[in-house]
Amino acid sequence: MPKNFTSIFRHIIPSALTSGRFAIAGKFLFYYVLIGVIAGLGSVAFHYLCQVGFHFFMDYLAGYRPPSPAGEGHLLPPTSTPFNRWLLLFLPAIGGVFSGWLVYTFAPEAEGHGTDAAIDAYHNKGGFVRARIPIIKTIASALTITSGGSGGREGPIAQIGAGFGSFLATVMNSPERERRIMLAAGMGAGIGSIFRAPLAGALFAAEVLYKDPEFEAEVIIPAGISSVVAYCVFCFFFVWGSLFNSQDVEYQNLLGLGPYAV
Repeated sequence: MPKNFTSIFRHIIPSALTSGRFAIAGKFLFYYVLIGVIAGLGSVAFHYLCQVGFHFFMDYLAGYRPPSPAGEGHLLPPTSTPFNRWLLLFLPAIGGVFSGWLVYTFAPEAEGHGTDAAIDAYHNKGGFVRARIPIIKTIASALTITSGGSGGREGPIAQIGAGFGSFLATVMNSPERERRIMLAAGMGAGIGSIFRAPLAGALFAAEVLYKDPEFEAEVIIPAGISSVVAYCVFCFFFVWGSLFNSQDVEYQNLLGLGPYAV
């Protein structure tokens, strides 16, 4: 190697090591991995509560056994309860009463869809979410969904993951900019883990923050790290692989890729 290159490397490497950049990068990597672990465990708890709730409300009480995605089996065996359409009719109202009481008593900001609240916290509250929100949202959403209420897992798990990210930022006394990024990373980790789509979780966290087709560039990599870790944590407790099974797609001709370019 020429002497000039040797002298350059001898100058750059020590200065990089002493500049603290590696220490800062390692710190944030640790934060995003930790967010992924916490959000993944939150997804595990939320999924387990939903499974138990479906088993109790739908199966044991009403005798109704809703189908599940091909990649997601039932954790508990079915019961022999006969189907009761009248009880099934009133179960959503019963679950809604308990869920509404829980939310409006302990955490009113946990009402609604969930994603909107996380976006509002990102833009208008400096990324701050109260520590009780993930817990209340987990229980209330599980009650609503499993009793037959109109709702899904996307909104709740987005707010739950965002709450975990914000909580960690609060514990670490992170500044506002870092708190907002950690909130978005937690949101992506929640989505990527419970739907078993880590890349989609990272992209979701970066693009859902704006109504226009834009991406928050500084969020993609942190959300990607947290989402992959959360996915691994979730699958460790349940099943590895995708949530939905699909047939293999083969292209016999390059013209078949044309519609994807539109």
